[in-house]
Amino acid sequence: MWQGFTGWHALIILAVILLLFGAPKLPALARSLGQSMKILKSEVRSDKADDAPAAGDAPASSDEPGSGKNS
Repeated sequence: MWQGFTGWHALIILAVILLLFGAPKLPALARSLGQSMKILKSEVRSDKADDAPAAGDAPASSDEPGSGKNS
């Protein structure tokens, strides 16, 4: 998908964004995007931290025949 993407394409995309939003709004948009990424990363880290102890607390189940579970 990105095989034909060159520097010229990036410049064209940047020019279109500049025309749509205007130069004065770009710093605010970049700041907002950075804050959103920071929040997303912190949420992902907290979810991973919450999931790690829960997986370790679960008892190991054994479905082997003769284990006495289904007898």
